[in-house]
Formats: sequence, structure tokens, C-alpha cells
Amino acid sequence: MANKVYICGVNTSNLPTLSAKEAEELMKKVKAGDEEARERFIYCNMKLVLSICQYFTEKKESLDDIFQIGCIGLIKAIDNFNIDLNVRFSTYAVPMIKGEIKRYLRDNTLVRVSRSLRDVAYQALKSRDKLTIQNQIEPTVEQIAEDTGLDRKDIICALDAISDTISLDEPVYNEGEDAILMEDQLVDSTMNSDFEKLDLKQALELLNERERQILLLRYFIGKTQIEISEEIGISQAQVSRLEKNAIASMKKLLM
Repeated sequence: MANKVYICGVNTSNLPTLSAKEAEELMKKVKAGDEEARERFIYCNMKLVLSICQYFTEKKESLDDIFQIGCIGLIKAIDNFNIDLNVRFSTYAVPMIKGEIKRYLRDNTLVRVSRSLRDVAYQALKSRDKLTIQNQIEPTVEQIAEDTGLDRKDIICALDAISDTISLDEPVYNEGEDAILMEDQLVDSTMNSDFEKLDLKQALELLNERERQILLLRYFIGKTQIEISEEIGISQAQVSRLEKNAIASMKKLLM
């Protein structure tokens, strides 16, 4: 599998790379909204994705699937990268790509771990993503512990426990009576096509102001539930619940 040349129809033996100067100049164009530059930047960094995929060759998942997920991580890294900080793109992108692949592999297992471990792991992962975006580099366990107030050993144990063992239908975090399922963190892939079938203005008018705000931020701006919860001042579990309710209301119009 590791020696495969064509992955997802891409001839990986001919993938180009960018020099540091070329990458810097191209990224400036990407951030200026140049879509052609963005496509080229993605393509020229696929070799980086491929190199990271080699760490996961012992998994049962196909290399094609892992490569595709790695490319999603690459795109997220490009979209969140801050050119104003003195950080190389690859330094920022590698943990983002690895994290995306690890999440995918966790989502495709059925082994269960205790709720307390999931809660600690979720808080640690939430902190890691926040600090990565904030500092443009993956934080250390000590930094996550300081940010969350959790014990360093507890964080390590929790992350090790869920490294390959989270199911989509299990709650990964609990806030009071609310629970966040792993599947809640995945954007509903049917929504974009559903929106195309609806009069958007009419559909959004069915929702209350908060539900409408959440859907706009989630599906049109592309923010995560964590980012939305911080922006509007409610818990992520509440964001998840309101998003589900809003989607259900809009889908009724399609029936």
C-alpha cells in the first residue's frame, strides 16, 4: 500500500513541491482570494499529505481514503493559516493533517471507552485545536494542561485511550444534561444539496433568530461548533442541539 503510485487518481510520483519563497508568495495570493493560487497551493502540498499518510500504512483503511482525509486536513490548514505569524506553513499543517486522519480513524471504530476519559479527551482536543489556530503550532501537553486546568497525566491517558476507539454514536463530551456525539461534529453532507432545492430566504425565515445565525455560521461561513459557541456565548452542546433542530425544521419543507 505504501508503494502505491496512483492514489485517488493522482499520480503521486509526479507531485510538484514549492520552495519556501514560492510557498510564501503563493500563500499571499491565496489569502488575497486568488482561487487559482489556492488550487495550485493545495496540489503542490499533496506530497506533504502523502508523506504523513505513511505513518498510517499499518491501519486497515485504504490509502486512498486516508489520503483524501489528509487532503481535507490540508485544506483546513490553508484556510486557517495566519501569514502574519512567523511560522512555516508545513509546521502548522502537519499536526492539522495528522489530526484530521486520526479523527477519521477514530470515527471508524466501534470500541468504547469510559465517559470520564471521553470528557477529558474532548476538553483536551478542544483546547489543542484552539491553541493550534491561535499560535499556528501544535501545543504541548503542558500547554493544554495549563489551558484546561486538567492534570497532565490525565490528558495523556485520555488521549491514548481514544486514539483508535471512539464510535460515532457515543457521546464524547457532556455539559450538564446535554451530550455531544462524535457524529455531531460532522457537517451534514445533505444540507448543501437541500439548500439548493429551497428558496433560501423562505427556508431561513422558518427558523428563530439564533437557529438562523447558527446555520449561517456553520454552513455558509464554515465555522465549527466550538467557534460558534465562543462567538455567540452558549455551550457547544447547545449549538449542536439548535443546529439539529434547525436542520430538522428545514428538511420538513422538503417532504
